[in-house]
Amino acid sequence: MAKTTTETVAAGRLGHTIKRAEQALIGRKTEALREFGLTVPQYAVLMLLSASDGMSAAQLARECMVTPQTMATVLTNLEKADLVVREPSELHQKVVVNRATRAGRAVVKKADKAALRVEGALGAEFTPEERARFEEYLERAVAVLGSLE
Repeated sequence: MAKTTTETVAAGRLGHTIKRAEQALIGRKTEALREFGLTVPQYAVLMLLSASDGMSAAQLARECMVTPQTMATVLTNLEKADLVVREPSELHQKVVVNRATRAGRAVVKKADKAALRVEGALGAEFTPEERARFEEYLERAVAVLGSLE
């Protein structure tokens, strides 16, 4: 009886190829962000907070596509590193607003250059026309998967 390999089982499965591409991208970003002491989720949070007046943990979890539990851990670690501050909301008694500190904004500005180099290397593999089609295909995939019941 022949052994079943991942390649054999996953052959022709678009979802597997998409997942492999995602994992490769996250792996390269992880390497690039390591010198700044950031994980990919921490980087994503700092990017969002640097561009906002503050966000709740629930908002950040949705935007970063992680669970609320994961976001709680990410925010705790960023707060311990003095990269974010967490303050009660002026509008809602039970909501905590997260904001990037000056140090958080400074580190994410540097880290973003490293992350953009990774994305730039990926983008450079495609002509502008291929890239536009690629993005269109991915957006179509998101739309069709979002419409399934």
